[in-house]
Amino acid sequence: MLKGKHIILGISGGIAAYKSVTLLRLLIKAGAEVQVVITPSGKEFITPVTLSALSGKPVISEFFTANTGEWHSHVDIGLWADAMVIAPATASSIAKMANGVADNMLITTYLSAKAPVFIAPAMDLDMMAHPSTKRNIELLKSYGNHIIEPAEGELASHLIGKGRMEEPEEIVKYLYRFFASQQALKGKNVLVTAGPTYEKIDPVRFIGNYSSGKMGYAIAEEAAHRGANVTIVSGPVSISTSTPNINIIKVESAREMYEQCVKIFPNCDYAIMCAAVADYAPAKYIDIKIKREKEDVPVIKLVKNPDIAAKLGAIKRPDQTLVGFALETNNEENNALEKLHRKNLDMIILNSLQDSGAGFGKDTNKITTYFSNGKKLEYSLKSKVEVAKDILDSIITK
Repeated sequence: MLKGKHIILGISGGIAAYKSVTLLRLLIKAGAEVQVVITPSGKEFITPVTLSALSGKPVISEFFTANTGEWHSHVDIGLWADAMVIAPATASSIAKMANGVADNMLITTYLSAKAPVFIAPAMDLDMMAHPSTKRNIELLKSYGNHIIEPAEGELASHLIGKGRMEEPEEIVKYLYRFFASQQALKGKNVLVTAGPTYEKIDPVRFIGNYSSGKMGYAIAEEAAHRGANVTIVSGPVSISTSTPNINIIKVESAREMYEQCVKIFPNCDYAIMCAAVADYAPAKYIDIKIKREKEDVPVIKLVKNPDIAAKLGAIKRPDQTLVGFALETNNEENNALEKLHRKNLDMIILNSLQDSGAGFGKDTNKITTYFSNGKKLEYSLKSKVEVAKDILDSIITK
């Protein structure tokens, strides 16, 4: 998976820089082409001569070479790379990346990188536990970066705790898994539903819900980044995609969403039903605004909307994967499992409104995934960008 890949190895100034030599050797051995970018303080821990000898490339540290004036373009390097790995990433470098402080070649290269970025923090336990570091790491996650969590053990201070840079062999495995997951969706057709549906009562009123569409759009973005051909069937939302190759079909009502999904699904490999579809719609649409000045309060009769996930489950082929969502307020697991089996889903993602930070309109989510084969995966509270990665990882390894 790493053969022929262009990888930027960023090294910042921490004692764990000695591990970067082994990481570089392993990447080269796996067939990757590696460009090392090191901070000025990083050169205090490991010499450019050693790194250049292993990579076969001059090591970049400054914006230009002092004696010749040769300019090192961080933009060109960012465009060249298939991945950027920053190991070790010190508290200082993490803070600069999180806040866009572009005062050295490593940070400017990071800010110009178009490829996925993998960050392996390394620092003493108190620095790792500090609220500012935690906040900065969460910011980096929300930007879509991959954090390779540090291990626990003896640190440079001789204290025991979390802060040891992950071992080079494990970082390489992480990259292998990432590129393998990218291959799994490359060229596949993925359908995602997102947002709410609006069921019209009269020209100015509707039945709807609080869904922002953030979770569905995050899933669509992540699938597109992994090479899938993505179609979003989207209810009314105020967000858009930043990936140009995503096809967006905008609808308003559950009936419109149903019709589009039934039409698109037969040509899909994966369908992820993330939209918060209204279960009911007014039986009759009033084509003029209902006036409250009337003496009687209107009675609105409701009818059931078509069940999109159940319909797709009924026509699903063995080579297709269908994923549903369940937002519950009580008896969560039983309700999710009942939907999983009744609708013939392969997976169902459970959100509970009992979990702080989960649910409509939030930037974070906390999910539990149930599979038709009985497997169950529970996740901690994460940004919806990170949750989208977890969902797609679980889909391709189900």
